[in-house]
Amino acid sequence: MRLSEYTDCTLRVLMYCADQGARLVTIAEIAEFHGVSKSMLMKIVNDLGRQGLLETVRGRGGGLRLLAAPESVRIGDVVRKSETDFRMVECFDRAHNTCRIAGRCKLRRGLQSALDAYLKVLDGITLADVVGSGSVAQRRVEVVLNPRR
Repeated sequence: MRLSEYTDCTLRVLMYCADQGARLVTIAEIAEFHGVSKSMLMKIVNDLGRQGLLETVRGRGGGLRLLAAPESVRIGDVVRKSETDFRMVECFDRAHNTCRIAGRCKLRRGLQSALDAYLKVLDGITLADVVGSGSVAQRRVEVVLNPRR
């Protein structure tokens, strides 16, 4: 399965914000860092704000930051909310299915199982997992927990 560019950028925004900890970041900063369009990022940030994953602060000195704890953000949930179509083949859409062998074909069941497994794996991965211990936020936590390091 291939993720859309929108979902890819959504994950990048979340990862960037998680990496920055509580610091407010700007759309321009993320766009420059990842080399992506500001207009797409504006849509993504708006969606993530409505979902309660990002806090957006307007005005001078404003920006955005992760609102949810990185360990509580499952990648599978993000993918489900940002992907618009999980229809792998025509027969996944019963309303528009014109396949002549759909009644006896076993491919749909196999593909559905594969999609379910794919999403299950993503459900086992959190934003904290993909950002890793090299993140700014994680380094701050380590300094607080182990001040002598």
